[in-house]
Amino acid sequence: MKFSIQREVFLQPLSQVVGVVERRQTLPVLANFLLVARDGQLSVTGTDMEVELISTVDADVDQEGEITVPARKLVDIVRALPDGSGITFSVSDEKATMSAGRSRYTLATLPAAEFPATDQVESLEDVSLDESELKTLLDKTSFAMANQDVRYYLNGLLMDFRGKQLRTVATDGHRLAVCDVAKEVNISQDRQIIVPRKGVLELARMLDDGDGSVTLALGRNHVRLVKGSMVFTSKLIDGRFPDYEAVIPVGADKQILVDRDAFTRSLQRAAILSNEKYRGVRLEAAAGSLKIVAHNPQHEEAVEQIEAEMNFDQLAVGFNVTYLLDALTAIETEQVSMELKDANSSCLVSAPDSDLNRHVVMPLKL
Repeated sequence: MKFSIQREVFLQPLSQVVGVVERRQTLPVLANFLLVARDGQLSVTGTDMEVELISTVDADVDQEGEITVPARKLVDIVRALPDGSGITFSVSDEKATMSAGRSRYTLATLPAAEFPATDQVESLEDVSLDESELKTLLDKTSFAMANQDVRYYLNGLLMDFRGKQLRTVATDGHRLAVCDVAKEVNISQDRQIIVPRKGVLELARMLDDGDGSVTLALGRNHVRLVKGSMVFTSKLIDGRFPDYEAVIPVGADKQILVDRDAFTRSLQRAAILSNEKYRGVRLEAAAGSLKIVAHNPQHEEAVEQIEAEMNFDQLAVGFNVTYLLDALTAIETEQVSMELKDANSSCLVSAPDSDLNRHVVMPLKL
């Protein structure tokens, strides 16, 4: 195997794919990239057995072949080479040699045959979406995914495909994020899939706010997305997502309207003196103002006060400040609405007069 390539061209697929490669591996080959040089192209593949990413670029291929090499070492070397360097990569006697100018590097390899092949995705449905729409759906909800929860089905993002709507939902049991896009998804029947956390984060990294469209191929156990020269494949979580619609407050008769920017800045300042473990802040709403109070075990205190509109006399309730700030970041309107029944009920945070992007935050006893 032998090919030549410019540093910047080589660095692009390496940087795109390296995020999939785990630092701690059970199989040594999973710490490697699979490099395949064929038909004037070089493909770089990374996988952790759950998520696979393939990126392809043009290269001058002198001798076709395939090999696996240590992923992070290769990325670090190519990144550290001078701009504009021409790289020659060759393999012989189970060693990979990379030359650039007067620099030469020899890397250990493992046979390509040891690299795990992802099962072919037998597409049951193809869903076409605007790339920017899919990115919005992920960005507005993915922060609420659980991380290493024993309820494994929470360690991912629900994609809920309905006739004229695509919805993403994430929850960690303490807060819930829901985002809708009105879209004729053209599938034979309504379907829900759970994409694992790592797959969601890699997919969000792949996408941008461009005008292009992308196609999601939904298989029985996998989801695949092709964007330009990149192919993303992820296994799906085999589990039943909780009935999230039952968590969204219905009939919450108390509403608070505040300026989103002012509320966000006040929470950020108050958070500095909140308890580092529980991150609790107390909201006291009364007489057209909202007071934000934070305490910590060192007996320090922060008090912020902002103007607010409300349809009740007074109410005091505690929340995790991080969860509130995440919800406010995902909402883009000037004002934000908080709806709840009482101090012990969950709070629905959304844009006024819009239910396309909703966030539910559970109260905290302070």
